Amino acid sequence: MDMIKDSAFECALIEIISKGLPLVSQPYAAIAEQLDSSEAEVIDGIQRIMMRGDLKRFGVVVRHRQLGYRANGMVVWDVPDDRVKEIGHCLGQYSFVTLCYQRPRRLPDWHYNLFSMIHGQDRDAVAEQVKFVVEQCGLQGVDHQILFSRRCFKQRGASYSRGLSGNLGGRHGTVFNG
Repeated sequence: MDMIKDSAFECALIEIISKGLPLVSQPYAAIAEQLDSSEAEVIDGIQRIMMRGDLKRFGVVVRHRQLGYRANGMVVWDVPDDRVKEIGHCLGQYSFVTLCYQRPRRLPDWHYNLFSMIHGQDRDAVAEQVKFVVEQCGLQGVDHQILFSRRCFKQRGASYSRGLSGNLGGRHGTVFNG
């Protein structure tokens, strides 16, 4: 592909995958059909987009309430800056931690810098999982709070669009995966 075709292909690809992968046995082949392309070109395109950093993560949006998980706890942590990466990776390895990312502190009002989302069937289950990761990740004595959601908003993947600079917009902060 030449550069202009490549750019147009990647923009169309991002638009399609932003809406979610088709629920079929070969989702990349189905996307390739929509783009009049091949499955290999779709996979290569996604890899290029990710390698450039235009797409940071590629994952599943879990509709946790439909699966019976009624308690959603955003656990905010005041982690020493020199341990954020280590602790983020420790938290991110557990299947019940669905998000884990670093954000800047907003002093003096907000001193938390690491955020993790834990879903449970009830608040007690979430609290038990938090106790577990405190023990497993060496977080005894680290200030944290569990912020439970009161409502469920529409859940969807990230939306990417071209801004004035031509760069794809995305999330800010560091995301930790297990």
